Amino acid sequence: MSDSTRLAAIFKALSVESRVRMVRLLHDHQLCVNALARRLGISAAAVSQHLRVLREAGLVAPERRGLHMHYRVNAEALRQCDELLHHLMTPRKIALERYIPGQERAE
Repeated sequence: MSDSTRLAAIFKALSVESRVRMVRLLHDHQLCVNALARRLGISAAAVSQHLRVLREAGLVAPERRGLHMHYRVNAEALRQCDELLHHLMTPRKIALERYIPGQERAE
């Protein structure tokens, strides 16, 4: 999968506010579907659908604990996303700074 395709998949997964809120919650806690549903004020079925999209994008990972699946953020995927964004924007930022008077390049 190309970098552009990977970023597009991540952006698509995060294009829904509930999914962004889930990623923020799961960044700090490992939670099951019912706990996420309570915290977000949406149904467990809706949470499950959102988690499927986030899993497919590689943003969250499940872990079985007894009878329940708990989810956590895939920190490596977020790190890679940050790196891809940096590489995507840096050449354009440098090119733009050449045309803005008084701007110094920070490298």
